[in-house]
Amino acid sequence: MEKVRVVIGIDMETDCGSWTPYYEGVDMGTPILLDVFAHHGVKATFFFTGEAASRFPNRAKEILEAGHEVGCHSLYHETVGDQIFPIPGVKPLLPEEVPFRLQKATEVVEEAADMRPVSFRAPRLWGSTAVVNSLEELGYTADATYPLYFYRERHAPYHPSRGDWLEEGESRVLEIPVFADIGRKSSDPYGRDLDHWPVFRVKGASALLEMVSRFVTYVNDAMKDPTAIPVLCFYFHPWEFIPMPKRFHYGEGTVIPDYFLIQNCGPEAVRQFDSLITSLKEAYLTEFVTAGGLAEMSRTEEI
Repeated sequence: MEKVRVVIGIDMETDCGSWTPYYEGVDMGTPILLDVFAHHGVKATFFFTGEAASRFPNRAKEILEAGHEVGCHSLYHETVGDQIFPIPGVKPLLPEEVPFRLQKATEVVEEAADMRPVSFRAPRLWGSTAVVNSLEELGYTADATYPLYFYRERHAPYHPSRGDWLEEGESRVLEIPVFADIGRKSSDPYGRDLDHWPVFRVKGASALLEMVSRFVTYVNDAMKDPTAIPVLCFYFHPWEFIPMPKRFHYGEGTVIPDYFLIQNCGPEAVRQFDSLITSLKEAYLTEFVTAGGLAEMSRTEEI
């Protein structure tokens, strides 16, 4: 059987990302995920926004007590990096604003979890050179952000250049590409149909496993190194594992999410997630590692 390393990242943010102010997922979805992980003996990284951590420090501590990693996911799920496609009403931070914002987010997560995070994920996978350099200054060792579906160049973890995060360099931060189905052609201008999320929910675990198979084959062919171990970095959200309403009313208006954001959220997502982990174990010699753990491994061996 072929060996793969898997980083499961859970983005601890408001329900449906930036589209609501609610945290039902963080509060009620997190215990569900912890049960699934305990059943399978899997360790994961939970990336908290500062606001989520400050509101639910009990969840952060439960995650740590269960042996998982707590990371950072910005302060308010804002756009901290380079915007890939426009979202109405959401504007990116200026590069000069990024260092303070990430410092503040780190301090808030640290206070809530009583430990300093060393792993980061940018909201929407929108990273940048300013983000990586700020993370390095703050002592981070891992950034699980690189959106492979869009850039399509880096299919294995690497240390970025301080001058351009998309190039290899001497940064102490390990950049972990978020896997995508780059073995096939995209019909979307941004390549979003190559992204692995939310395939497990809307098409099922078997469809996602097909993407994994193509990705592993692609990586092996590209690296031409029989000793190289493909790294599969996933992202999921706790709100996916509880039922989500078809519309949200708050403030002075109503938000109606696109179907794929809420389709099969709840028990079906739990079933498919459980099936995904089971299938990964059956199809590969799967080593589940945290983002920080992968960065630690990179200091002692080639990954």
